[in-house]
Amino acid sequence: MQRRYEISDEQWERIKEMFPRAKTGRPGKDSRLIFNAILWIVCSGAPWRDLPERFGSWKTVYSRFCKWRDKGTLFRVFEDLKKDSDYENLSIDSTTVKAHQSSAGAKDSEVGQHIGKSSGGRTTKIHAVVDGLGNPLYIGLTAGQVHDSRKSVEILSQLNIQGSNILADKAYGTREIREYIEGKGGRYTIPPKSNTKEKWECDYHTYKERHLVECFFNKLKRFRRLGTRYDKLAASFINFIYLGCIIILLK
Repeated sequence: MQRRYEISDEQWERIKEMFPRAKTGRPGKDSRLIFNAILWIVCSGAPWRDLPERFGSWKTVYSRFCKWRDKGTLFRVFEDLKKDSDYENLSIDSTTVKAHQSSAGAKDSEVGQHIGKSSGGRTTKIHAVVDGLGNPLYIGLTAGQVHDSRKSVEILSQLNIQGSNILADKAYGTREIREYIEGKGGRYTIPPKSNTKEKWECDYHTYKERHLVECFFNKLKRFRRLGTRYDKLAASFINFIYLGCIIILLK
């Protein structure tokens, strides 16, 4: 019987071959059990020590999560699931999440761990690009005070945007971003700011499709562990986000 916060048989069949198997030594815990245990943490937002006994030792689950994090396992599953994405219209945006006090204390926390200080307190910003169906194509992190336009060219350089229409709000309407998109063979639907001297045309009917990236963030923050950042390490936090994206892509 499928319990709450667990994936179905059909969903597991799609991804099970992408998880490493132990080649030597005694058999480890079933990868599906570990995956469901980590998913329980992501959905509930609970600390590792509160993991239900049916999943076994929380230390074993945490250790496997660290291995998958360090080897890029969850990232590769995410990359595989998004390979059939619709690149016609791509929406880019960011959302800010509060950094809980338990996320403090990591080395190089101000820069390397993407926790910043602003009027809203300590925050981390999640940057994302979604396709024409609202499915995630890219996930990245910065400190919360970093302006969206500073990260955008780097984000778009990770994708093949030739022939794509990039939908974004006014924050992305800088000359650098617009020239980059056109230079890569793409188009953009970005409204100009009211104080822009040389305004450009914007198809506001198409611009309405940008709501897909907002809907994606709404889905992502339903995972309680992603609505607030508890992790000291940015690598751990973004791998939790990859897991959330995997579940969204499997539905």
